[in-house]
Amino acid sequence: MLTRRELLQGGGLTLASLGLSRSTTVPEEPALPGTEPLTWEGEFPNRIMNGAHRYVEQKIAESIETRQKYWKRDFSSRAAYDKSVEPNRSRFLKQIGIVDPRSPVVMERFGDDDNPALVAVTDAYSAHQVRWPTLNGVTGEGLLLEPSHSPVGYVIALPDADQTPEQIAGLASGIAAESQYARRLAESGFEVLVPVLIDRTSRWSGNPDIQITNEAGREWIYRQAYHMGRHIIGYEVQKVLAAVDWFCQRRKGAGKIGVVGYAEGGLVGFYAAAADTRIDAVLVSGYFNTRQQVWSEPLYRNVWALLHEFGDAEIATLIAPRGLIVEYSLGPEITGPRGALRNPNFHTVKAEFERISSLTSTGFQPRELVHGEGGTPIGFGSEPALRQFARQLGEELQTRLHERQPKDRRRSFDPAERQKKQLRALEVFTQELVRESEHVRRKFYLYKVAPEMQETAWIQELSHPPYSPDAFIEASKWYRQYFWEEILGKFEDPLLPPNPRTRRIYDNPRWTGYEVTLDVWPQLIAYGILLLPKDLKPGARRPVVVCQHGLDGVPKDVIEEERGYHKFAARLADEGFIIFAPFNLYWGDNRFRWLSRKANGVKASLFSFILGQHDQILRWLQTLPMVDPSRIAFYGISYGGETAVRVPPILQSYCLSICSGDFNSWTRKVAATDERWSFMYNKDQDSWEMPYFNEGSTFDYAEMAYLMTPRPFMVERGRWDLTGRDRWVAYEYAEVARLYTQFGQPDNTEIEFFNGGHTIYGEGTFRFLHKHLNWPERKA
Repeated sequence: MLTRRELLQGGGLTLASLGLSRSTTVPEEPALPGTEPLTWEGEFPNRIMNGAHRYVEQKIAESIETRQKYWKRDFSSRAAYDKSVEPNRSRFLKQIGIVDPRSPVVMERFGDDDNPALVAVTDAYSAHQVRWPTLNGVTGEGLLLEPSHSPVGYVIALPDADQTPEQIAGLASGIAAESQYARRLAESGFEVLVPVLIDRTSRWSGNPDIQITNEAGREWIYRQAYHMGRHIIGYEVQKVLAAVDWFCQRRKGAGKIGVVGYAEGGLVGFYAAAADTRIDAVLVSGYFNTRQQVWSEPLYRNVWALLHEFGDAEIATLIAPRGLIVEYSLGPEITGPRGALRNPNFHTVKAEFERISSLTSTGFQPRELVHGEGGTPIGFGSEPALRQFARQLGEELQTRLHERQPKDRRRSFDPAERQKKQLRALEVFTQELVRESEHVRRKFYLYKVAPEMQETAWIQELSHPPYSPDAFIEASKWYRQYFWEEILGKFEDPLLPPNPRTRRIYDNPRWTGYEVTLDVWPQLIAYGILLLPKDLKPGARRPVVVCQHGLDGVPKDVIEEERGYHKFAARLADEGFIIFAPFNLYWGDNRFRWLSRKANGVKASLFSFILGQHDQILRWLQTLPMVDPSRIAFYGISYGGETAVRVPPILQSYCLSICSGDFNSWTRKVAATDERWSFMYNKDQDSWEMPYFNEGSTFDYAEMAYLMTPRPFMVERGRWDLTGRDRWVAYEYAEVARLYTQFGQPDNTEIEFFNGGHTIYGEGTFRFLHKHLNWPERKA
């Protein structure tokens, strides 16, 4: 599918003018009065992007210290400790998407004549093909290795994502016997459940009727789940915890429960032990490390706000005082367009492991770091690591494997089909969340603060007098803050003095143009172009329209480009408005996506930067003697339209907002797998920054627009704009219009459909600006 950038380019927009150096056609002029001269040369976008990256990298570096304020550990007793870290555990569960109730668990052994439930039999144990319910319609599936005698303990053994349960159980080739840790534990008398994990292949990542993507299966589930407040990690932890539910029923108080995992299985096992205090010990192999570079790992490992509160050392303290074994082994090395897996140096693993000691009291948690001589990596599932793990569970490891390899009795078993079924079940579960999300959002916001808006309250009435918006506006203050802090992310640093620097770059018959830079935070600046009409009179104050470019655009585009943007900023300046055209950070191919990815770890996003920049821009504009601070409007297209429903709803100094070429049913646009125009199928699977954690369950475009109430809000929509579909735009906008109407303000919102594509139309929107900014239209 076409990207928004290509849609604009298809309208004739070129991106050749990325360099923003001073125009040679304008003579040297003094800076704007009250500002310092701007002397920078070269491309501003790179300079701004570099500063933004440095800013967030500093936040990541500081996170190890700043996260400690969220912890109040009490070591006086185990009960006191568990209670003291419970708030941290609850936040951790939410961050990895564990918010859904699990199904009552039973362990089903299943099979047929070709593939019997009894997969293999040895002298020490029997292997069974099993599945167990986890979430509605979602099951765990794998092997149950049942010892010949009463179990000495219970273990969930997790392979890497690209390994099968059969391989670590010794039933399939591909893993050396000494690393078949599920088999070794079963031969030592443990009852071992071996789940399958979603793999990294892209065989089923997509819809054959639309497109099969290049996304790993884990990423395919991650993208749709993340937007709904869930996660591939959380789904798989839920499968582990459902197994723990079953083991707890089965053991009847006797025998301990442990989890062991390698690579991706190590991650899942580590997180499961942190999530559930019923797990007595965990062995993590090929995963444990500092997470300061988590943004560089595969996209499916992206966890919202992880570094805000947790590194691996902090997660380990959620396991304390239960046992932890870390095995320094080589994990899979994977390189991809959206992140890579590389083996860490031993010193970083050791440093993170030793950092646990600084967070807990001496002797509070039994733990071991197992490695080869001189800090060399050891084979995963090694005997020394398994021996320590078994001892944490109160048992001794069988030192020698049985010589006879177990044999799989199934004649036509296909692990690929099992993988496909597991992936599709998670997709179906998540897509049901997508379909039901509008009801969840209404209960979260609209119906909670305005119960009279529920349709069930209207059945007996044919018409309704307008309601006062006052209570709604007051209640929406909490939602505005929640949207900023919990969905988009808010940097708490105070704004720097703006220190404006300007230089003149346009001398139009009707207006003069200045480049402007403003300091925002250390390393981060705001940049834009200010257009001032030449007929300004001393002491007179005029309205401002902030005109926002789209993806990979720059401020000159909204002034100079005819097709696509239709020079709408210049046209509005010709109408007598003061114009400010800011540079927004969605620029530079994937540079802004990696910026957002880095920010996610410290509970921030691309809009965390953008909101800071616009906050400073607004504050500075309001100080200008020719600006009416009560009449500053926003008009943005494409990604600028996305900005129009995220920035003005939060920054109330914007008195009006116009969203062009973007308004949509955003949850479907981002997360639906049955819609061709969804970002799930975007070209080259870019737009991977579009999911915002849990946004689909809290805010779509209607809810974002509610935060504008009672300020004027308008949508501009080309009927052939491939960023969305008319019916979804109309459906979502109808909710906005209904609210404004019920508040007696139907004229404060409009939508204009026009016969065109992804472009500025500039007719109804211009009238809307003139009307609500109380500025007369100029006659031609």
